[in-house]
Parts: sequence; C-alpha cells; structure tokens
Amino acid sequence: MTATASAGRTARARARAELTQEIKQEARRQLAAHGAQGLSLRAVARELGMASSALYRYFPSRDELLTALIIDAYDALGEAAEAASAGRPTTDIRGRWAAACHAIRDWARTYPHEYALIYGSPVPGYRAPQATVAPAARVAGVAGGLLADAWREIRDGGGDVPGTGGRVPDPAPPRPLPPGLAQQAAVVAGAIAPGVPDAMIVRMLIAWTQLFGMISFELFGQFVGSVEPADTFFGYAVEQMADFIGLR
Repeated sequence: MTATASAGRTARARARAELTQEIKQEARRQLAAHGAQGLSLRAVARELGMASSALYRYFPSRDELLTALIIDAYDALGEAAEAASAGRPTTDIRGRWAAACHAIRDWARTYPHEYALIYGSPVPGYRAPQATVAPAARVAGVAGGLLADAWREIRDGGGDVPGTGGRVPDPAPPRPLPPGLAQQAAVVAGAIAPGVPDAMIVRMLIAWTQLFGMISFELFGQFVGSVEPADTFFGYAVEQMADFIGLR
C-alpha cells in the first residue's frame, strides 16, 4: 500500500470516528429530551443534516445505537469509579470504598439521562446484547477488588469474617445463608472476588444495591421533603455500609 493510500484510509477512519461521535452526542440530546423510548434514527439524521440512509451505515438500527450509548455509559461510570478508587492508597480500603461511592454518585448527578438508561426502567422491546456485559461489570469490578483486598487483610492479619460475628458489631446475630443464596454468592465471588467468603459477598451485594437505590431515589426525586439535599445523608450511609460490609 502506498503512503498516499494509507493516509487516505487514515483520514476516512478519522472522519468516520468523528461522525460516529456526533451521532451519539445527538442521540444523547434526544435521550435527555424524549427518553430512550423516543430515540429515533430519522430524528438524529435530520438534526445532523444527514440522509437516513447515510446514518444507517453507522448504526443499522435504533437498538444498535442504544447499545453503543449503553456501552459508553457503563464504560464512563466504570472509569470514574476505578479512578476514584485508584486515587487512594491501596491499603486504605475504606477510603477507596468511600471515594468510589461518591464518584458513582457524582457521575450519575452529572449524567442523569445516561444513568437512567443503564439503571432505570428497561426500554420496551430492547434486549441488551452480550457486548454490554463486560462494560457493565467494570464498576462491579471496583467493589470486587475492594472486597478481595479487605478479605486478604483479614486473612493475613487474623480475625473473624465480617458477617459471622466478627470485626464489625452486628445489631443482631448473623443469619446463616440459605443454600440457594450461598450458591449464588459463590458464583458472584468467582466473578469479582475469588476466595472471599460467601457472607462477605452477600453483605457487599446488600450494600451495593443500597448504594444504587439511594442514587436512584435522589435522581428521581424521591428524597424531596425528607433528605434533600442528600449530601450529608449519602456520606453517612456510605460509612454505615462500610461498617456493614466489614471494611476497616
């Protein structure tokens, strides 16, 4: 291939990448205005001054465009949580947990429509493909890494397993895990925190769902009249969840 031909291909690839980003940006504007159900390839093309047939060469269907937006949102959220956790000393597990939780909330408050796309109501008729699984797992991987480090600290330093009457005082005697839940916890542990006891896995799952539940309540107006603004409540809850999980 000649240098001229190579340069031509590079220019075309760059132009395609730029237009792809423009398409997705316009689609995000439509998400904000009309929600995922109102996303329309024809409307996107019209706003960009493109023929619909030209846009279909980039995204053959609405679902493919939705998938691209979902992957971008998961990756952006995962990157925010990863950066926040990495910004604290490795041994400061509790600090890493708090930093990640606040980063997730900050991202959701900055990009509420993208948050709603991935954690809100399912889009009727849309089925997320396998390509979304790995990006969705990035933010959960942060929790898994924290949990693995916390368990390593307990294991190497001696002490009891949180959730079984150990380091963090329980308000009530710990409940044994039902067999089905123990099996599910083992699957989760294998995916994000191999070797971590089932009791700690379940505690993290409880805290993790509470974290996203709080964020959803805040974004969707459920705290109005109670703990709005929610900054103090959120910070307090993050520390309580760290105690519950068993993070020093």
